[in-house]
Amino acid sequence: MPLAIAPGIEIPDEELIVTASRSGGPGGQHVNKTNSRVTVRFVVADSPSLPPEHRATLMTRLGRRIAADGSVRVVAQDSRSQHANRRTALARLEAMLAAALEPVVPRVATRVPRGSRAVRRQSKRKRSEIKRGRGRVAGEDA
Repeated sequence: MPLAIAPGIEIPDEELIVTASRSGGPGGQHVNKTNSRVTVRFVVADSPSLPPEHRATLMTRLGRRIAADGSVRVVAQDSRSQHANRRTALARLEAMLAAALEPVVPRVATRVPRGSRAVRRQSKRKRSEIKRGRGRVAGEDA
């Protein structure tokens, strides 16, 4: 089943490299005998299913997650089942690629509202009065 990462963009299963290996951590004999950890690799740099502009976007936004060969790797070992870990890894890869392709909405600068400025000034005045009251009282001998 192909990964749908954006409207009109799907990654076919042939471009995904899925491998299974032994999972780490506790689990006794099951962990020592079964290959339940799943690693999914997708070579972004050589993918024919991605348009060049999306490929460039993924390469920049996933910068530190991209390996030297231009691939991105996702690992899942949450479950005892290889099939469940495969579904989890594919879902993680799909979510990661979709999030990286979402357009960045530029921030629109706004002014601080007049009411907020007034509240801040009032609280500063109140705090100043509190601190001023901690000083020596005039006419007091010490």
